[in-house]
Amino acid sequence: MNILVKHNIQTLATLMLASALTANAAPSQEAIALSQHNIIIDSHIDVPYRLHKTWGDVTQATQDGDFDYPRAISGGLNAPFMSIYTPASLDNSAQSTAMANELIDYVEAIVGRAPNKFAIAKTVTDVRSQFDKGLISLPLGMENGSPIQGDLSLLSHFYHRGIHYITLAHSQSNHIADSSYDLRRKWKGLSPFGKKLVKEMNDIGIMIDISHVSDDAFYQVIELTNVPVIASHSSLRKFTPGFERNMDDKMLKAIKHNGGVVMINFGSSFVSASSNSWVSQFNKKRDEVKEKNSNDEAQVKAFEDKYRQNNPFPFADIDVVLDHIDHVVEVAGIDHVGIGSDFDGVGDSLPEGLKDVSTYPNLVQGLLDRGYSHKHIKQILGENFLRVWSAVENYAQAH
Repeated sequence: MNILVKHNIQTLATLMLASALTANAAPSQEAIALSQHNIIIDSHIDVPYRLHKTWGDVTQATQDGDFDYPRAISGGLNAPFMSIYTPASLDNSAQSTAMANELIDYVEAIVGRAPNKFAIAKTVTDVRSQFDKGLISLPLGMENGSPIQGDLSLLSHFYHRGIHYITLAHSQSNHIADSSYDLRRKWKGLSPFGKKLVKEMNDIGIMIDISHVSDDAFYQVIELTNVPVIASHSSLRKFTPGFERNMDDKMLKAIKHNGGVVMINFGSSFVSASSNSWVSQFNKKRDEVKEKNSNDEAQVKAFEDKYRQNNPFPFADIDVVLDHIDHVVEVAGIDHVGIGSDFDGVGDSLPEGLKDVSTYPNLVQGLLDRGYSHKHIKQILGENFLRVWSAVENYAQAH
């Protein structure tokens, strides 16, 4: 990175962190420097869908959401994957493909507004060169493969628009794979097209994201793929028993054998059993209210407000997130863990101390406190993910 740019960014980051955090909670200069001088890949941030709901100029400071340019600079974030998310409700419709294209347009608009701050990244080389220039890279990942519509020409279309990973399914089973949230298990794993798609994604150079899919789909992907896979925003079932959306130890060992990487989701309900239980109970009772009151919005809103007042949400904290990182390292090794926060995607459920993109130095401080070396922290922040992305690129170039 240009020395002057690096100095200015670190100075701004230090000032912002000092004003935002109390003295006893502030990360050390060592943690801030590690955050500022290394590539931070956060493999899942839902900015595009946030802008779809309510447009805002994230090239400037914003009052809402978890991401904007000043906060990213403060936290040292320089390569956030923009999630091109389409809801499962749009599966099997042209609207799904249209929305994916629209969300990519939003990311391109961010760069168009501030080309001195942001740049689209389509390769690992882009990320590294843009880091050296002091730019924040915006690579793209597609959350929910629904926009592909069973059409491999659309896979090529989205690759050329910048999509470099695809989360095969989301909250419902789609034409590609079963979802961990969907009890119907339509395909008992991958569909026939899904099995074909795995090979095509390998050949074109798009990473396969196994977050959200059922266990059967996960193992079928592992069997079929010729390259490492990612879990772009998943945490661990050890800490949330029965929550299939997360990964168990057997899956971690399979990821190790595959050479892939697990990017830890920060959402409290993903990392904490008590938070996860609270969400389950809340959703169950809210569904009962909806059914009883014919989905009357006022009644549902009144229930939500009262429930939250009487039963405050049990937020997780950084230590719990660090426990997940530790466990991946223990089971799979230091080469197989990274960051997939789900910022702008998990609402107000983020842990204490990890509320937005300015807070990565807090996580780095926690890693330092737990004895992680600078080399290993650099791997967690970005190099593990970049290794997988490079392997996928290299395989595609050879085929």
